[in-house]
Amino acid sequence: MEVSVRGDKMSLSGNLPEVGTQLPKFKLFDQNDTKVKTANLIGKVALISVVPDLETPVCTMQTRKFIQQADHYPAAKFYTVSNNTIAQQTGWCAAEGVENIDMLSDTELSFGYEMGLYIPNAGNLARSIWIIDDTGKIVYRQVVDEQTDEPNYLAAIEALEKLVPRVDV
Repeated sequence: MEVSVRGDKMSLSGNLPEVGTQLPKFKLFDQNDTKVKTANLIGKVALISVVPDLETPVCTMQTRKFIQQADHYPAAKFYTVSNNTIAQQTGWCAAEGVENIDMLSDTELSFGYEMGLYIPNAGNLARSIWIIDDTGKIVYRQVVDEQTDEPNYLAAIEALEKLVPRVDV
């Protein structure tokens, strides 16, 4: 698959997992530098928001929009994944005044390669949204064609609501 970065077509590193298949095995690192494996994400419905670089405006908007939605879906987990370092992610959270977010770092590119999301020519992950059910099956995926565009938030939230109810807070 190809995506565009400011109009330049770039190939992804591999094949994207299909809706209906199990999440592949990968490892990420949380803000405490603790390894988080695929198995750690299974057991609860999850929305995984993947951003190319947290330190850019569109990635900041995407992350903030899902943070704002998380309280309305207590039966689901919300994760943000980037290949920014843990220090960069921690710095972003401090600068943005963000707490209680599940930020995961893919500096080793395990997630990027296993999910087929790494863009070698850009050196980062493709902007995408993934929703998995509590068994780890992919029920929704959205890979944004133009990486400088925001994802379709409404479509992702509608897909999430098929699995967990919205709670007004």
